[in-house]
Amino acid sequence: MEATVREMDGGVAAAAGFVAAGVACGIKRDGRLDLALLHCPGGAVAAGVFTRNEVVAAPVVLARGRVPARDVRAVVINSGCANACTGGAGMAAAEAVVAAVATALGCAPEQVLPASTGVIGDPLPVKRLTAGLPAVVAGLGASGATAFADAILTTDTRRKEAAVEVELAGGRVRIGGCCKGSGMIHPNMATMLAVVTTDAQLDPATCQTLLSTVVATTFNRISVDGDTSTNDTLYLLASGSSGVAVSGEEDLVRLAAGLARVCGSLALQIVADGEGATKLATVQVTGGRDGLQVERVAAAICRSPLVKTALFGQDANWGRIVAAAGAVGAGITPETTRLWLDDLLLFAEGVGTGAGRSPAAAAAMHAHDLTLRLDLGQGEACATYWTCDLSFDYVRINAEYRT
Repeated sequence: MEATVREMDGGVAAAAGFVAAGVACGIKRDGRLDLALLHCPGGAVAAGVFTRNEVVAAPVVLARGRVPARDVRAVVINSGCANACTGGAGMAAAEAVVAAVATALGCAPEQVLPASTGVIGDPLPVKRLTAGLPAVVAGLGASGATAFADAILTTDTRRKEAAVEVELAGGRVRIGGCCKGSGMIHPNMATMLAVVTTDAQLDPATCQTLLSTVVATTFNRISVDGDTSTNDTLYLLASGSSGVAVSGEEDLVRLAAGLARVCGSLALQIVADGEGATKLATVQVTGGRDGLQVERVAAAICRSPLVKTALFGQDANWGRIVAAAGAVGAGITPETTRLWLDDLLLFAEGVGTGAGRSPAAAAAMHAHDLTLRLDLGQGEACATYWTCDLSFDYVRINAEYRT
């Protein structure tokens, strides 16, 4: 299977049939890029997954009614303003931006998908966005993927891109994408914006099924700070420009593997770039009765401020990990539970092994990447999540976010 998926460059415009661009239109006070446009002149099948937060931004409300779809022509994203909790005026602003993009590209407003990210509660500066449209349309091209990826960032410290080529029975197809996310990250769709493209031929139902399935084990398995945003949006667009149809179960498996490679890479890039993060921790929960049990336990460990501050302090404080696992009422038994830090056993048969204060534990905690594995000793179910530490800089970044 691995031989059928090959990593490549190109980001969101790696797949044939897509062009992209990003410009500064004045939403961000520091002059950084803040308006991104992806265009599929020939039309694309589109699927979407959105935040499960009950407080949702206007562009999410608008987009949820438009996917899955068969003939999407563009995705427009602004950063610096979430257009969330802005009432009827916010919805009108989102619709106005979409209509302006449609006019600029010569398509219908219903063929344009929106997304926004930034400060909650601020009104969307429609005039600045529409004034920036001529420049972003003029900049559209395959080489514009980098500017697109930069234009959707907020507190991120770097752009996040991935792309692969997949061998199907009828030929090769490409999958590419980019995302943003650094804070307000927690499984429940996961908190971020992402656009993934492919030139494979897909119908809307298959496109949506593939996306929803892959999200469950990639973007829904990451956590930075336990907060779920109002603006989570992930689009998958399929242009069909390769001329290669997905034929049979084996092709679906291969395409899903390629999509998982792209989404998995993007998800890990989000965690590694968590606000103020200095550690990337893989949390594996094994030996569970069922999937729900191991997922609840893994998410609790990733969400715990005490676990995350111990990671930052480079302290192998296994008690915090075990306590977080037991706090969610998932039915774990301390006497059957074992905890490892990388290959070092820290906890077994209900007590610590003494290794938590060893030089080996200290060395493991000083590494940037580390693995925590908790075996519940109850069955065969397993789940892997990813998280980062909680540092002084996380507090500083968020304390200064609006100032």
